Amino acid sequence: MSRILVTEEIAEGGLDRLRAAGHEVVVELDLTRLLEVVKGAHALIIRSATQVTAEVLEAGSELVVVGRAGIGLDNVDVPEATRRGVMVVNAPQSNIISAAEHTMALLLAQARNVPQAHAALVAGRWERSRWEGVELADKTLAVIGLGRIGKLVADRAKAFQMRIVAYDPFVSAERARQMGVDLVSLEQAVAEADFLTVHLPKTKETTGLINRDLLLKAKPSLRVINVARGGIVHEQDLADCVREGIIAGAALDVFVTEPTTSSPLFELDSIVVTPHLGASTREAQDKAGDTIADMVQLALAGDFVPFAVNVDAAEANETLRPFLPLAERLGRLFSSLVGSLPEALEVSFDGEIAGYDTRILGLAALKGFFGSISDDQVTYVNAPQLAKEKGVELRESKSASSPDFVNLISIKGAGHTLSGTLTGRRSEQRIVAIDEHRFDVPPAEHMLVVKNDDRPGVIGTVGTVLGTAGINIADMDVGQASIPGTAVMLIATTAIVSDSVLFELRGAPGIISVVQLAG
Repeated sequence: MSRILVTEEIAEGGLDRLRAAGHEVVVELDLTRLLEVVKGAHALIIRSATQVTAEVLEAGSELVVVGRAGIGLDNVDVPEATRRGVMVVNAPQSNIISAAEHTMALLLAQARNVPQAHAALVAGRWERSRWEGVELADKTLAVIGLGRIGKLVADRAKAFQMRIVAYDPFVSAERARQMGVDLVSLEQAVAEADFLTVHLPKTKETTGLINRDLLLKAKPSLRVINVARGGIVHEQDLADCVREGIIAGAALDVFVTEPTTSSPLFELDSIVVTPHLGASTREAQDKAGDTIADMVQLALAGDFVPFAVNVDAAEANETLRPFLPLAERLGRLFSSLVGSLPEALEVSFDGEIAGYDTRILGLAALKGFFGSISDDQVTYVNAPQLAKEKGVELRESKSASSPDFVNLISIKGAGHTLSGTLTGRRSEQRIVAIDEHRFDVPPAEHMLVVKNDDRPGVIGTVGTVLGTAGINIADMDVGQASIPGTAVMLIATTAIVSDSVLFELRGAPGIISVVQLAG
């Protein structure tokens, strides 16, 4: 059972999933006690208010995973977490619809002065002429950041007959054309826009990106919307530009410091503000809670986590995902086969899978290799760290052709080779080669590699020794060795073979060597 610490309000459905899985879920919303209560926790679930600093990670020395129930991770020291082997996961798709819809709400509120007119009317003032607005139709919307949320906003804005331009250095012009968007430079986007909406992560490069110098290039009719992250838009510069009439207005849901009730933005009638409501819908909270619960469970189990942000590999697609358990199993078996730390672990991918980004499969093999020899839990995050500490280099190679198999994964090192593949409609795992000896055996938890003289009676001898010890043979295959007169047996046993039985086997007539593999 793992202890999971939750420091902010999370949808109960997600927490119930964790409890049902047998985990201890501790909810502690007093962040002043964070350094105290994080001790002994294996997982930490947060939202945007919890600052997961190096100090917090040091106090949480048993942490396996930090889960952010949302998208942004600017409140988590991801590099330090990675250095410590702590996986960081988020729920990147949980609030994209809510954030896009809130962007449109602020866009409309800014265009039609909805909150200002509401406040005046409930205060007893009928100010119909004061709060004249503008139409969205035929106006230009600049989308800064054409990711998941930016694309949704662009799609919705088209329904209002807006022209869309966008700035995103990571999107090709062809992809933008497919979306019906004109891709332009940041300066051109600002210069052409009547409305500008920000959908970028907060990084060193994006902090203060929308500032006075940039806004001086804008038309006086420009209205800026930010539902992304506080600090991407320079708040004082924005307030000054609105006050001086350089731009017409703004609407913001996020701020440099949160929570806050004091900002130069709050002093201006032509600026609409909301208290970080972008993800504050029941649907988004439920999705975030469910998603982060699933990700944390996977991380605690040592499984592949689709939304891990500090795993040095692309997400495994539907083609590669079935090969993850095989790669990890081969890594475990190979560790037993070599019996020591090789200088390099060479993982090769042959066949169709070679056409994909296979880094995650290499990490799976590394995870399996070190998981079998480490007392600590090995994850996709800390496996590379362990390899570096132990002086083991991970090398990967690919070949689009595989003469005998559609796909093949091989691990080499310290003079040994182990290969496996998936077969049949159920993608069943098979070991197909050990040290160039051909086999066809499903990998098992307990296996023996027996090198022997190629003569009658030796297989019977092995069966007799194992049977006398009460050990059944679940599967077996014999491969011819490269040296004439010798053969190799690969045997899956129903239980671990004791040292005394191994000793007896090694001393039996015709037996050259016996190695036990733990899968």
